[in-house]
Amino acid sequence: MAYMDTSDVFALPAEEKSARSSAVSFADGARSTFSALEWSVIALARRDSLNSLKTPGRLARAMGSVFGRGTQSRLADPKLEALRRLAIHAWRRGFALPVSELEEFVAAGFTMDKAEVLLASVAGDRIAPPVRGFAS
Repeated sequence: MAYMDTSDVFALPAEEKSARSSAVSFADGARSTFSALEWSVIALARRDSLNSLKTPGRLARAMGSVFGRGTQSRLADPKLEALRRLAIHAWRRGFALPVSELEEFVAAGFTMDKAEVLLASVAGDRIAPPVRGFAS
């Protein structure tokens, strides 16, 4: 027999409360956040352009070496590189992410929950006005 809290008209029976609270705690545990290194990759991706995702051709590399312009290098860790690529798209295009980048992100070992955390964090920073201190 379920107990009904009469002090709250909209209360759930005790059995449903315990079932829902365990489901919510499982969902919160499944949605883990990024590590400090991964957050720094996301923050550094804010300064990169979409052109940094392209692979430079032979002519671009030769002109870069002649005129002293280096090319954007990729990250050595493929997992962090997939995160960087998705973060660049999120910073530049918002929620309009290419499906191929999402597939690479998941193939690198991340989950779609982490992609949602990334998008929510970037969207919040894109919308928020810049904070200016006394020095500026």
